[in-house]
This record gives sequence, structure tokens and C-alpha cells, in this order.
Amino acid sequence: MSFKNITVAGSGVLGYQIAFQTAFKGFNVVVYDINDAVLEQAKSKFSNLSAAYKKDIHATDKQLAETQSRLTYSSNLSEALATADLLIEAIPENPKIKIDFYQNAGKVAPEKTIFATNSSTLLPSQFASYTGRPEKFLALHFANEIWIHNTAEIMGHSGTDPEVFKAVVAFAKQIGMITLPLHKEQPGYILNTLLVPLLDAATYLLVNDIADYKTIDKTWMAATGAPVGPCGILDLVGITTAYNINLMAAANNPEKEKVVAFLKSNFIDTNKLGINTGQGFYTYPNPEFEDKDFLK
Repeated sequence: MSFKNITVAGSGVLGYQIAFQTAFKGFNVVVYDINDAVLEQAKSKFSNLSAAYKKDIHATDKQLAETQSRLTYSSNLSEALATADLLIEAIPENPKIKIDFYQNAGKVAPEKTIFATNSSTLLPSQFASYTGRPEKFLALHFANEIWIHNTAEIMGHSGTDPEVFKAVVAFAKQIGMITLPLHKEQPGYILNTLLVPLLDAATYLLVNDIADYKTIDKTWMAATGAPVGPCGILDLVGITTAYNINLMAAANNPEKEKVVAFLKSNFIDTNKLGINTGQGFYTYPNPEFEDKDFLK
């Protein structure tokens, strides 16, 4: 079981990175999104990624030109999946949206196509039945800035075919990832099981006026030696993702409701969504926490 043609559904914060990295490593990639206007935005983001690849991993102009040549685009789901060996879903972190997508994709994808979700908080078992191919469904979760933070967490559900699991682990290695297989389902996988409590603690301190974002980040960075604090991490993850996760947890939870209101008024409504928009808690490029005097 090997892959050649990959479809990435969703060209948001992680989707376009997954698509570019996969094409960079020699696979044919179709980028699917809901309309052509969104896909045009993705194309402009690929230009920025090319610059990052040159700077961070010394990619050559030839490699980047070849990467671009392997990328195609479609807003027609049937067309996007016509030859797919593997579908990587990176659409919004909303169960209803994902269920609708999988029901539609399951009807038009070839029988051979394996489905993988990049969901950061939701479990494969929540969606397996909607795919029409539960044995060929699992989670493949990447970290932001995939070309640097090259982790791939692979997590099946109880009905995932072990051979499918092995094939996806092998694929993740082929695209340059450190593979991190999980032996059973775990909300948040490994990374977010560790990371989310840190981010929750930071937003708790913020919304309760205990400390400002710079002080919170300075505390974490100075005390642990970390290169970035939790508020800087929120910018990297994307404020929209943090907002959606807190929104799902806000029912009958006053603390989460405060976080949702805080993120909405200060970031969502003002389009300060993190690195992707050039501003979140910090302004990018050259955020203040990278200044040599930040910890003074």
C-alpha cells in the first residue's frame, strides 16, 4: 500500500502547509477548498511559504519550482478526489462541518482512497461511520510550521485497519515527519494533551486580570528556557482555532465563556488571528518576544 496522489481538503493555517510540504517531498497534491476565491488566497500563501523554506531549510529555487508544479487546485470535491490515494482533511474544527464533508467525500472518492483527519481535538471514532470506509479512516495530526516542527501524530480508532495505519505512518516519514504513533484514541493526541493545559492556564490568567500577556510569556520563557511563551504559541496555533475549541467547551462553563468573549472581542472581531494575519498578541514578522531585551 503506497501513495502517489494526495488531496488536502482545506487551505487554512495547517492545510496549505501540509499541501506544500507533501508536494515538496515529491507527491502530486490537489488542494481542495470551498470556492475558487479561497484557493486564490492559498496560492499567494504558497509564495510566502517558499520564502520560509529558503530561509529555514535552505530549499533551492529548483526544488520550490518543482513543488509548485506538483500543486493543483479544485473547488469541485469529486474532481479533487478523482485519483486520490490519500485524503488529508484540514477543514474547520467543527463537528457538523466535518460530518457533512465526510458524507460528501465518501460518496465521490474512489474505493482505494484512505481518509485522514488533521483534527487537533476531535476523535476519529466521532466521524468514522460518516466516511463510508471506517476501516480506512484515522487521524494524522501535524504541528504548525510543519517544515520546522515536523511532527506527525498518527491515531486510529478501534476499527482502523492495521495495514492502513502502517501505510500512513510510512507516508508521514516520506514527507519528512517524525512519526508519533498512538496506541489508542486520546483527545488532543500527545502534543495537545501536553499543550492545551498550558494555553488554558494562560487564558485563565489573562481573562481574570491576573497578569498581562507579556508578563505571562516572560514568566514561562525565563523559568523554563522555552523560546516562546503561551500567548506567542496561541499566535502560532491560530486564534481562530483556540476560539473554536473554547467555544465548544463553553456550554455551562463560565470560565470558558469568559475566554470566548475575550478572544472574540480582542482578536476575532478585529482580524488579529495570529501569525497568519500578521498580528495576534504580537505583531509579525519580528514579534517582540524575539527581541534580545524581552526578558530584561
